[in-house]
Amino acid sequence: MTAVRYPQVIAHRGASRREPENTLVAFRTAGDIGSDAVELDVRRLADGELVVMHDAHLADGRSLVTLTHDDIPESVPTLSHALDACEGMWVNIEIKNDPSEPDYDPHDVVAERVAKLLHDCGEPERWLISSFRRETIVAMRDLAPKVRTAWLMTHCDARGVKALAQALASEGHSALHPWHKSVTEEMLHEFHQQGLSVNCWTCDDEDDMKRLIQWGIDGICTNVPDAALNVRRSLLGE
Repeated sequence: MTAVRYPQVIAHRGASRREPENTLVAFRTAGDIGSDAVELDVRRLADGELVVMHDAHLADGRSLVTLTHDDIPESVPTLSHALDACEGMWVNIEIKNDPSEPDYDPHDVVAERVAKLLHDCGEPERWLISSFRRETIVAMRDLAPKVRTAWLMTHCDARGVKALAQALASEGHSALHPWHKSVTEEMLHEFHQQGLSVNCWTCDDEDDMKRLIQWGIDGICTNVPDAALNVRRSLLGE
């Protein structure tokens, strides 16, 4: 059985049940609640500026990558301002880089810009870069070797868990970020054997949280960080 760990509570797009997701107020509220970390999404505008937004399009259908800062709502923060709003927490920056979307970035220019910003910010231990695109996190290993990286995924074939853990460890990554329903005790054991963490997304059910904590999950990304903090407290104390 995997040993119980003290899991990190990661506020998904900030305190997104209380405030609009991926906004400065959502990030600050996550800190006020007591979250350990914030997860946020980064995309680029037409001029290359980095902004925090989950979707590739605005509500009116316009693509972010065709717009400048003057064209977007004031509620959409720059990545720099978002990181400032996450003071006192570590930050999981998800680089959105899907080949099916208009801002697909095959040459990982966004990763380069993120790496430059984080270098200027200092505190490399406060940042973790994740992406569903494996090549993007591999690129980050070269661009910012002191910054942690994690691969996002939905499902993992049980037969391939050990090989995947070994592969991610050999590439120098720090963690796997799987969908919470795909996590198994075996997965946690294999990744911990390789010295890697497992931070799951996006878990809002308290019974699921309890089970994952008892299995030894390292982090729970959730829309309800206050609930996750209460569950952790009830099981493990402060």
